[in-house]
Amino acid sequence: MKKGKTSRLNILPDARCVFGTVDSKELKSLYIVIQCWIEPSDFFLNWDRIIGNLERSIRHTAIDSLDFIFFKRYNIVDLDIRSSGIKEGKRSFLNLEITLFTTENNTNFKSRILKDKLKILVTDIYTNDLNNSKYFSIHKTKSKVKSILN
Repeated sequence: MKKGKTSRLNILPDARCVFGTVDSKELKSLYIVIQCWIEPSDFFLNWDRIIGNLERSIRHTAIDSLDFIFFKRYNIVDLDIRSSGIKEGKRSFLNLEITLFTTENNTNFKSRILKDKLKILVTDIYTNDLNNSKYFSIHKTKSKVKSILN
């Protein structure tokens, strides 16, 4: 008896985005996963601090963009970037997972309103925090040849 569901959001040009839930019958929480490849724009010594500040910025953007009629004020932001492997000219994998908690259990997972609220949140995080970073550029693939052709 499978209850979990996922759905793709095809709104980001340089990243993959999926949202889903563990239990679609009693919708208590949702997760959003954004995956992309980042390439540093310059040499920086303290990538741990840059990644920590990025995660904090994403958390604040999520709070500012959420509609508190649908979602509770608190959320979980998990940003995975291996800071030890970041080098200029080399792409590193970025995995961002955001867990949101719904205010009501009777919200429908397939609701158009819910999907629109999530699109707004993902677009805000992408434009404010990921795409406008002065530290790195975003790419959909690891290979430089494939991203030129796409």
